[in-house]
Amino acid sequence: MKIGIDPGLTGAIAVLSNEGKFISVHDMPIMKLGKSKKNQVDPVALSELIMGIAPTSAILEKVGAMPGQGVASMFNFGMGYGVIQGVLAALWVDYELSTPQKWKKACGLIGKEKDAARLLAIELFPDASLARKKDGGRADALLIANYCKHLKY
Repeated sequence: MKIGIDPGLTGAIAVLSNEGKFISVHDMPIMKLGKSKKNQVDPVALSELIMGIAPTSAILEKVGAMPGQGVASMFNFGMGYGVIQGVLAALWVDYELSTPQKWKKACGLIGKEKDAARLLAIELFPDASLARKKDGGRADALLIANYCKHLKY
């Protein structure tokens, strides 16, 4: 099985068979950060989820700083991104990074509106639960996993 990961607190993990058939999609597991009200990626729940999937490979969206984001929010996003990479490495999951530009170009989404990814994922994976506008992270993860099936590893 292959997984595609859209990082971030509203991201998701999508699971496809090696042949590209839909298996499942999961919202990114999150937890409260200490006594604060802020959320972070939950490394234990993420580890348990990935161990239960037992993927043969994964592709993680390669992200960086975005203009206009605050320093604290970028730091927190980067920490979550590091947690995801650490979990994959600790579980010996072979993974590659792909920029949004690469996988979106492969899907024909460059220059399209944001909801175009969700609509394409609904078309490709009708069994996936993507009815809500806020399922963009799930849709991205599915399309990233779909891009993963074309890679030779």
